[in-house]
Amino acid sequence: MNTQTPILRKGRKVEQVLAGAREVFLRDGFEGASVDEIAKVSGVSKATLYSYFSDKRRLFQEVVQAECDRMSQEIQASIDPDAPLEVALRTAANGMVRFLVSKFAQRVFRICLAERDRFPELGQSYFDSGPKRGHEELCQYFKEAAACGALVIEDFDMAADQFAELCKSGLFVRAAFGVQSEFSDAEIERVAEEAAKTFIARYGA
Repeated sequence: MNTQTPILRKGRKVEQVLAGAREVFLRDGFEGASVDEIAKVSGVSKATLYSYFSDKRRLFQEVVQAECDRMSQEIQASIDPDAPLEVALRTAANGMVRFLVSKFAQRVFRICLAERDRFPELGQSYFDSGPKRGHEELCQYFKEAAACGALVIEDFDMAADQFAELCKSGLFVRAAFGVQSEFSDAEIERVAEEAAKTFIARYGA
């Protein structure tokens, strides 16, 4: 268990370091990234970097946390609370698909797999910040929709897992294996629309 005191994720210097670390991790991977290079790209001294982050693993975890926070906030802000259920689900699915096939998500996914045996906490951090958090948010939304009579769901955990998997249809595996790296709006919107339709066909009241 990581008992380190959480850092204060505010301030210009912290943002500089996170931005620089993000660039270096995505370019060089976890093993290839050096603290010296991160400090250089961030425009800060190593002493300043270490005053905020105790080590490279902690810095990687914070980069992942910050990006997942941003993604979650963007998706929630894009959903109109008064929109019909299918429209809201399509909007949520669109944001999820875009993130899943993004260069950041794909790169971090590969880094976590590559470092799984040596640094399992990296994968745990990404799982907690991304998939687990998204799962919890979906469960909460589905419970509210069910309470309003819009959905009929017995197992909310399963329903959330199924919706997330629908958002991976076709595109995610192509991105994961490097078969395709760029995806059009039409491709993403098609997956999002079908995810919403399929989910409602199963759970719609």
